[in-house]
Amino acid sequence: MATAITQPTGSSLIEFLRELYEGRTERAFRFRYGLLVFDVSTILFIIGSSFLERRPILTVIDVVIGVLVVADFSARFAISRQRWRDLRRFSTWADIAAIISFLGPLVGEGAGFIRILRTLRLLRTYEVMERLRQDSALYRANEEVVHAVVNLFVFIFVMTGLVYATQHRSNAGIHNYVDALYFTVTSLTTTGFGDITLPGTTGRLISVVIMICGVTLFLRLAQVLFRPHKVNFDCPTCALMRHDEDAVHCKACGTVLRIPDEGR
Repeated sequence: MATAITQPTGSSLIEFLRELYEGRTERAFRFRYGLLVFDVSTILFIIGSSFLERRPILTVIDVVIGVLVVADFSARFAISRQRWRDLRRFSTWADIAAIISFLGPLVGEGAGFIRILRTLRLLRTYEVMERLRQDSALYRANEEVVHAVVNLFVFIFVMTGLVYATQHRSNAGIHNYVDALYFTVTSLTTTGFGDITLPGTTGRLISVVIMICGVTLFLRLAQVLFRPHKVNFDCPTCALMRHDEDAVHCKACGTVLRIPDEGR
């Protein structure tokens, strides 16, 4: 009589986590949507807490978020098939730094920059983006715009966190995240009202990075918004992805295309 072989509990847990993080079931997609909501909520808490007096309840929330981030990070690391490669990624160390800041209440508000690195997670939610591509016609029609907005948003809030963390104790013009955000946006757009400046070599270097990188991202968004609209559809012959909405043939190789028209 054959004996049933059961997997060890550890292997079963890894498979379960892989199904949640990498699977294509409805449960897996709901779970990843939930992670996206958690990441956005964490960012909002980081910003909102900068306006509040430091109280024990905020420390408790910090620790709870830190524990959840540890659980998420541990699960991702456990199911990774290339852990050494993952450890060389900046986003991995950004998560580790965020965990330390959330679980180290004594670090205080000066850790705002470290915590805001959680926004980098928004650039890695490929599975969620793939699901949105399937679920939402609006997203499919504006995918490049969404990506450009997310890239610009992440840059603004990472730089805002850096400005706040380095300046709020020593710069009389920066008291909270709104002040830091105001400076970041005015620098990014090269408006430069001059009512808030970052003194010293470090401050000038931060300003230069904001202006150069920010303008590049801003121009990218403008380019996506104002250029003729295209649809994403892989040509089965040459793999060209961008085509006119009413294209019948691929302009690169002439292959007949059958682009879905979203019911129009």
